[in-house]
Amino acid sequence: MSKSGGGSHRQSKRKRYVAWGAAGAVVAAGAAFAATNASAATTWPAQKTYTGRAFDACTAPSAAAMKAWRTGFYGAAAVYIGGKNRGCGQPNLTKSWVKTVNSQGWKLIPLYVGAQPPCQTGTRNEKMTTANAAQLGAADGKDAVAKASALGMKAGSALYLDMEPYDIKNASCNKAVLTYVRAFTKTLRTKTYRAGYYGFSSSSAAAIATEKNRTDLPGNLWYAKWDKTNTTTSDWPWSTSLYTNHSRGHQYMVNSKEKRGAYTITVDRSAWDAPVAIVG
Repeated sequence: MSKSGGGSHRQSKRKRYVAWGAAGAVVAAGAAFAATNASAATTWPAQKTYTGRAFDACTAPSAAAMKAWRTGFYGAAAVYIGGKNRGCGQPNLTKSWVKTVNSQGWKLIPLYVGAQPPCQTGTRNEKMTTANAAQLGAADGKDAVAKASALGMKAGSALYLDMEPYDIKNASCNKAVLTYVRAFTKTLRTKTYRAGYYGFSSSSAAAIATEKNRTDLPGNLWYAKWDKTNTTTSDWPWSTSLYTNHSRGHQYMVNSKEKRGAYTITVDRSAWDAPVAIVG
């Protein structure tokens, strides 16, 4: 998901996934996330949930392009708000842009590309270790909240941590990731932001979904499973009791070159039934 390099990110993304070992209506809700995303002492804003198709592009499109793309096929767009491993520049992504596209009717899904696993292949701008995972997770969580707030995404918004594929059978590596994710989630919760997580059904998402100790894990899971099936239920790979009540996203198609109006954008498609940013 995180785009690592320049304007040709869509072509390089496929190579990157291979290199990294990848195989394999708005409603008010929120009671279900209480156990993992909130504390009893905090009064939380109602969850803002979007259900429908969403897309993500490496660089947030212009406001004009977003207007042209508001045809009804997509209702939400994921945007990369920060993180040291964020791959593309974001010249359009400003507080004014967020306000404008929100007024156009778009729902926004904030993505943060933080530290990546120590066993992940390739060079990253930020990698965690077993020793610093908790510290990095807390620092990145704080930064994610700051970035979201600066864009006008208010408390109660869901922020999604992007974790790319890694060898989850590597015990020490997996332990570092879980430590990092828990610290990230806990930090978001203390700032009254909901925690979400993007990962691959064959690896990084599976690590979260199958972890027995659910303490401080994200309350919303966005799984990459490129089966071209627009659903968050029929191909859900894990227990049906997990991530219920509007807590799932499913990235089901990648590198889809699409044109609406005068604007052609290469996007990834997701089926969405989960919280989004609270704006305005």
